[in-house]
Amino acid sequence: MSIRRLPEHLVNRIAAGEVVERPASALKELVENAIDAGATRIAISLSEGGLSRIDVADDGCGMTPSDMALALERHATSKLPDSLLGDDGAIDRVATLGFRGEALPSIASVARLTIESRIAGAEGWARTVDNGVLVREGPAALPPGTRVIVEGLFARVPARRKFLRSPRAEYAACLDAVRRLAMARCDIAFTLEHDGRRALAVTLAEERPARVAALTDRALADNAVPVDLERPTEAGALVLGGVASIPTYNRGVADHQYLFVNGRPVRDRLLMGAIRGAYAEMLPRDRHAVVALFLDVPASEVDVNVHPAKTEVRFRDPALVRGLIVSGLRRALDAAGHRSVQRPAETALQMWHTGQPAGPADAVRPDEAAFAANAAPALAGLGQGVRDYRPTFLTAPPAARAEPAWAPPPETVSHPLGVARGQVAKTYIVAEAEDGLVLVDQHAAHERLVLERMRAALAGGRIAAQALLIPEVVELDEPACDRLTARIGELAELGLDLERFGPSAMLVRTTPALLGQADPTGLVTDLADELAAFDSALSLRERLDAVAGTMACHGSVRAGRILGVAEMNALLREMEATPHSGQCNHGRPTWVKLAHGDIERLFGRR
Repeated sequence: MSIRRLPEHLVNRIAAGEVVERPASALKELVENAIDAGATRIAISLSEGGLSRIDVADDGCGMTPSDMALALERHATSKLPDSLLGDDGAIDRVATLGFRGEALPSIASVARLTIESRIAGAEGWARTVDNGVLVREGPAALPPGTRVIVEGLFARVPARRKFLRSPRAEYAACLDAVRRLAMARCDIAFTLEHDGRRALAVTLAEERPARVAALTDRALADNAVPVDLERPTEAGALVLGGVASIPTYNRGVADHQYLFVNGRPVRDRLLMGAIRGAYAEMLPRDRHAVVALFLDVPASEVDVNVHPAKTEVRFRDPALVRGLIVSGLRRALDAAGHRSVQRPAETALQMWHTGQPAGPADAVRPDEAAFAANAAPALAGLGQGVRDYRPTFLTAPPAARAEPAWAPPPETVSHPLGVARGQVAKTYIVAEAEDGLVLVDQHAAHERLVLERMRAALAGGRIAAQALLIPEVVELDEPACDRLTARIGELAELGLDLERFGPSAMLVRTTPALLGQADPTGLVTDLADELAAFDSALSLRERLDAVAGTMACHGSVRAGRILGVAEMNALLREMEATPHSGQCNHGRPTWVKLAHGDIERLFGRR
């Protein structure tokens, strides 16, 4: 078969397959064009999830009739200045979101596309292209700006149309695309209507945290910390900003993680992995943080042309970017102190009334405004983070914990977590605070405290070890021993000295002193399992953190142990002064609060 040149309409349809996968893809291109046109207001209207109609109107600079004709030709653009058109590297320095002349002809080749546009001080003009064929052009009446209408996407391309999902699913994808673009540009007002119903509306001049909360969940404003970190490089500064949820405010899927590079919404595996690394030992494996991170990097340090839709990026120095994100998130979370879920979900309160199990909830929505003021005195000086943390709660031997049969109850003083009043089920500490009742999971809380002690010791150099009177032999399978042998040096930094003892056993000589009377067999067995699950790309510090988390679980106060009042109060005070103590190493809350109003409702006083 001879080689032939493809006809223009087929070339456009192939290009459309790369850029326009579904209504959300077309909508994203149109909204990005409106942003690049300098719009301050963008109004979007959809019908049947964009399958029938997509309508995007903006108040940007508009286009002349000749510009409009060029915009519908392939490889035409208004987004590179003439001075750069002869520069081979210009494509790598594009500061806009997309190429107007690349997306529009692709969309027009698989739908009926109408453009109406007007520049200030001139008459408006309209042009309609139906599946690649110009069918109408002429004057149009509209205010300055541009309006683009897309109708019947893929209606004449059944092979593509049949792979589109239901209108509801396509609408969800469109809403997500608009939400991400609106999150990136607080200086632009957005409205979105679907089948005549207002689905989204954000106004001008909203601060970034407020805009993020408005587009995700209003409760995020009270359950997030600001992220702000800058790192200089030879090419220019890398700047990270945004908001991140405290670990106990999480979701079951990662769809609520919004990432932006130089104002462009992206879905990047490197950045997602960095978020997981930053929240390691603070979230359960099946839960995900809610974050909106905005990364600004010099144009020479990032390639945005990896993917036709520009949703993926490639960094010149991936390790530097990953380290920036992990450090920025860790510093922000350190500043959160012991913040946690303040009160049970409404379903939990309902269970007290009815005695019926509460239904599942994807996220707990605490009200922490009042708590922040009460917690401020106890959190003073926490800005230095874990390095300045000095623990005070130490597990005393049973003989040292003997207390009189009766002692007067301690006075209620202004402590965020209150003073201990007793213990329930040998597991939960009951404390009275000035504004309510605090319940603490003693094992989860102490597990976090032990981990933070180990991190503080690591920051100082090396964790102290305690020698076993008789070295203990732990039998494992050979692959598990191989994994431990490869990490002997790292484990020694944590106070765990191991030696290979034949092909399928390890000899334990010391354990971390912080763990007290640890079980060497259980500890080494669990560590071998954890190492099997490690990502080989993890840095040494991240691996040490993961191992420290496993060790901390073995060295913490167990559920079922009776604590004295003095021990319980010491635990509460240390929690108030310890970063991340609002959640255990697996991301579960360590304490909850029943405000006085909640208690009154339980007894029908409200």
